[in-house]
Amino acid sequence: MTDLSGRHGVVVGIANKRSIAWSIAQAAANAGARLALTYQDVRLEENVQELAALTRNPLVLPCDVSHDDQLDRLFERIDREFGGLDFVVHGAAFAPKAELTAPFAQTSREGFRITLDVSAYSLIAMARRAQPLMARQGGGSIVTLTFLGSERVFPNYNVMGVAKAALEASVRYLAYDLGRDNIRVNAISAGPIRTLAATGISGFSEILKIHRDRAPLRRNIDAVEVADTAMFLIGPDSRGVTGEILHVDAGFHAVGI
Repeated sequence: MTDLSGRHGVVVGIANKRSIAWSIAQAAANAGARLALTYQDVRLEENVQELAALTRNPLVLPCDVSHDDQLDRLFERIDREFGGLDFVVHGAAFAPKAELTAPFAQTSREGFRITLDVSAYSLIAMARRAQPLMARQGGGSIVTLTFLGSERVFPNYNVMGVAKAALEASVRYLAYDLGRDNIRVNAISAGPIRTLAATGISGFSEILKIHRDRAPLRRNIDAVEVADTAMFLIGPDSRGVTGEILHVDAGFHAVGI
């Protein structure tokens, strides 16, 4: 088991106990890390506070990743409380509901802007603020979450697929930029999991069924399996790994038909 004793991290993107980000936070806390957990707004604050009570002495802070002033306050508080930062887990993603129901060709300019801002640019914004805190520690690890919809068409995933493609490109460019400070940047491309965000995708139950039937392992995955992989990417065993998109999807991405 990865030992994160004495390490400090921030996890963004927890909505409820089904969130992949929550499973990662739980695994990191169990491994000894002290965490800063964020919530987007008051609607989600109670959920995150309730979950945070299950971890060791966490910071629970508000942060809407589309607002620079909130990101500034988040990292300033982390700097004061932790004195440095060892890892970031970026699980923020959002698309307006209308953009996931109308045909992709009808994507609005504003919907495109919001989706790319929250789901892709926020990784860049967080990495920039994390860089000096990680450099102080001699390096660090940034892990984000993506999906195969970045590479292939999934009906009704629409502009979110474009945002995930931008997110994956950002992983590679950030890995190059931050590597000089021994900061690694990677993504986990997780198979479909029934999270709060997934419920907004029409036909998601059918996606789960097809995935289960066609994946080489003949099953779907769960959030704990993604968390196990995140622990590898956060910990020292992956010290030579950066710029990677690591699929955790029971092998579905390898199948052509």
